[in-house]
Amino acid sequence: MTPHGAEHGSEARRGGLLWYAAAAFVFAVGMAGTTLPTPLYGLYRQELGFGELMVTVVFAVYAVGVIVALLVAGDFSDKLGRRPVLFAALALSAASAGCFLLEGGLPLLFSGRLLSGFAAGLFSGAATAVVLELAPRGSGGFAATAANMGGLGCGPLLAGLLAQYAPRPLILPFAAHLVLLAVAFALTLALPETVRPPRPRPALRPRGMEVPREVRPVFVPAGLACFTGFAVFGLFTAVSPGFVSGTLHIGDLAVSGAIVFSVFCASLVGQSLTGRFGAPVALPLGCLGLVVGMAQVGLSLLLSSLVLLVTGAVTGGIGQGLAFRSALTAVSARAPEERRGGTISALFVVAYLGISLPVVGVGALSTGLGLRNAGLVFSGCVVVLASAVGAQLWRTRKAEAAALATAG
Repeated sequence: MTPHGAEHGSEARRGGLLWYAAAAFVFAVGMAGTTLPTPLYGLYRQELGFGELMVTVVFAVYAVGVIVALLVAGDFSDKLGRRPVLFAALALSAASAGCFLLEGGLPLLFSGRLLSGFAAGLFSGAATAVVLELAPRGSGGFAATAANMGGLGCGPLLAGLLAQYAPRPLILPFAAHLVLLAVAFALTLALPETVRPPRPRPALRPRGMEVPREVRPVFVPAGLACFTGFAVFGLFTAVSPGFVSGTLHIGDLAVSGAIVFSVFCASLVGQSLTGRFGAPVALPLGCLGLVVGMAQVGLSLLLSSLVLLVTGAVTGGIGQGLAFRSALTAVSARAPEERRGGTISALFVVAYLGISLPVVGVGALSTGLGLRNAGLVFSGCVVVLASAVGAQLWRTRKAEAAALATAG
């Protein structure tokens, strides 16, 4: 029996590349809003008078919003259809931009980041699934992660350029994003629905971290690799502007935005290389890239070197891309179609735990050790974790290869 939604996905694919490109654009615009404030935190610190710890707490509020949305509504797109969830995510993104436009102090800053987290959580499951379902055969994994990482990278680049070279640095980036959201809303109206919601509709209730039994052997190593890679993203999106201004003494907001942009661009490069290696090799190879990248970041803090910070961002981003695409592709391929959205959401819960918890630790350490030393501790921890995960993945790969050789 054909699972519900499979027939719809096949029909949508016959619509060609137009729908696929439109869905990827909607995904990218939605995710761009989540990183838009990254180069602006220094301005908010000056205006509102808070320290580096509060920056990481604000960032953690965003991550909490993502995780709550994934745990509560991660599989809603499987039950309601993809488009209704995308509309809800776009509305939350617009509400978040409105909070920043009002410039009402810390309460609105927290509210804006929380709403942005809710939106990102909905996008992560529903938009990933719809891009996978609309993409040409064989290219869905890269299409979804490219839209995700491309949007995340363009957010700080756009905000940094507008804040540095245009008037109203705390207004114009969010006004521009509202315009992009309006375009994304119009495209979502036109998108075909890729799943047929079950009838009668199941009750909408939180399902938590439920992963189908047949997916779990793939999910565990994939989740560990995602946790480590997203921890590196957390460092760059929450704390790197403070490194650039405080440690490297570079006050250009466009430079801060460009460094964060380079991490996400490098992730796209890593994702594009994943198919050449295959997931069993790409996962441990990605962990190696994270180790080398964070070692370079640590050296950049010791030597106050912008070049090493950028090369560390690129190397770590490539490693993250290798690990993330192979993890997402493996998990989505193993998941039953009627539970794909919920399973993808569970993987993003693990990833966003990685992007939030370690970063708050950096903020807390910075109050006693200073930002440079806190960054060094963080870099060392990521090197140790990525090394352990990569070594375990490599041993598992060799054991599976040996078992296949024996069976052959």
